[in-house]
Parts: sequence; structure tokens; C-alpha cells
Amino acid sequence: MVGSRLATALVGVALSLLVSYLAWAYFDTLALFLFVPFVPFLFRSRASPRPVKRCPACGYSTSNPEFTHCPRDGTELSRGGG
Repeated sequence: MVGSRLATALVGVALSLLVSYLAWAYFDTLALFLFVPFVPFLFRSRASPRPVKRCPACGYSTSNPEFTHCPRDGTELSRGGG
């Protein structure tokens, strides 16, 4: 089965080539339109999300590994549930 990222890429390239051909046929000049706003999504990491750390006192949560304590009350964050 074709993945959604690959399908999006194929449709985008096909449409880009179609627009390029139509522009070439109409204006009689070479113009290549490659619409690539979807490229960042194609090369996005498929790694598992970072673990969420929660404050047991107030419920603050973050997935930023630099935070070790709650910015609201200073309580040490715990991994997983609160």
C-alpha cells in the first residue's frame, strides 16, 4: 500500500509537471514549476515522540528535555503520568 507521504509527493510532482507543460504549450517557452511546499513533511523524522514529563502538583506537562522542574511552582517533573 502506498503511504500518504508518497502519494502526496507523487500528486504534487504530477501537478507540477502538468502546469509546466501547459505553460510551455501556451507561452511557447520553457517554464518549470515544481511546487515543493510539502517537501519538509516528506523528510520529517518518524521517530517516536519524546516522553512527556508532568508536574504532580499542578499538572503542567512538557516534552522538552531541558525542563526538569515545573516553571510554575518548582516541583520536580515526573515522567509519564502525574
